[in-house]
Amino acid sequence: MATDKPSVKLDAINKKILATIHLHADLSNQELAEQVGLSPSACFQRTKALKEAGYFFNFHTEMDLDRICEHVLAYVEFTLENPNARERKAFEAAIEDIPEFMDCLRMSEGEYICFTCCPTVQALNTLCDQISGDKTLGVKSVRTRMIMERTKFYLGYPLEKLRWLD
Repeated sequence: MATDKPSVKLDAINKKILATIHLHADLSNQELAEQVGLSPSACFQRTKALKEAGYFFNFHTEMDLDRICEHVLAYVEFTLENPNARERKAFEAAIEDIPEFMDCLRMSEGEYICFTCCPTVQALNTLCDQISGDKTLGVKSVRTRMIMERTKFYLGYPLEKLRWLD
């Protein structure tokens, strides 16, 4: 992904900072500094530089929705009629503006898979009808895959298994 942000060298310490905050975003700067072997001041400066350079975007907390609220999770697959650049951009912009679509992946041949969270099945159906019914988005088909049980939670990328870029 091209970026106009400044580049920061991913040396061993910066890699350790990224790998640590990726899985433990709630650490204080003091705790992070201790884990990566830096002074709190140096750790803060490096973390700030990494964020400003776009190596990470934000911090968030994973919630146990089953204990908090009623909800429906589903993957929704959309296929575009004519996946030219204009229609893809229109579809992507529409999805971007709807918070229930938490993740959207463009696959191939005009296919998208979206991870959704809605309050009810009816709300999910309404949302899918809204997108597929908008003729300007050129949706050819919609397939909904309801999630019956979440047996493994996303707990971060397997950074220790990936090859870092220099």
